[in-house]
Amino acid sequence: TPLYSSAASDVYKRQIKDYWLEALAVIFAIIYLFLVIKQDIRCWYAAIISSSLYFFVMISANLYMEAYLQVFYIGMAVYGWNQWKRSNKIETDFVVKTWSINQHIYTISLIFILAFISGRLLETYTNAALPFIDALTTWGAIIATYMVAKKLIENWIYWFVIDAISVYLFASRGLILTSLLFTGYLCMIYVGYKSWSKIRDNNLSLIHISEPTRPERI
Repeated sequence: TPLYSSAASDVYKRQIKDYWLEALAVIFAIIYLFLVIKQDIRCWYAAIISSSLYFFVMISANLYMEAYLQVFYIGMAVYGWNQWKRSNKIETDFVVKTWSINQHIYTISLIFILAFISGRLLETYTNAALPFIDALTTWGAIIATYMVAKKLIENWIYWFVIDAISVYLFASRGLILTSLLFTGYLCMIYVGYKSWSKIRDNNLSLIHISEPTRPERI
């Protein structure tokens, strides 16, 4: 019937629009990660564009925590840009930092607690798909993004776990391009970790060399 044909046409047009929106978001997300690995401050510009596009993609897929995570990403991109710009004025070299075991235990516990609370709320009050997984990846990503802004090397380990879970999450909602993107992220994360590890080792070597040598006791 004409009515059915019109409705089917509208659905098809919306699907095409969502596909290209997702494709653009994927492209800028790849640019972001590539620039992060290179320690290029312009990564934060790509992050803002990608997150703005992904907000609409996630709303369309009923992944509400992931959608509003994009708003956080935009804010953190501004914060990260400011942090990197300020540190670049103070430090000649890109300085990679690290956290203690206790800080990681506290952080991981906090992620699971917040994910459980958020998951329960989503399950009760919304039609969110996979609310607990959605909440877990969202809170994990919030922490990992903060760690990138602070130049903490462990951010790559957090991202690997988050992105591995996200591959399933996005594939289950039909976001195939994004699922493939996050699969590719797993390889790029390894490259990023190795790159930052080398920088950290160089930082430690420079600190060791700059320390005054103590005279030996006779």
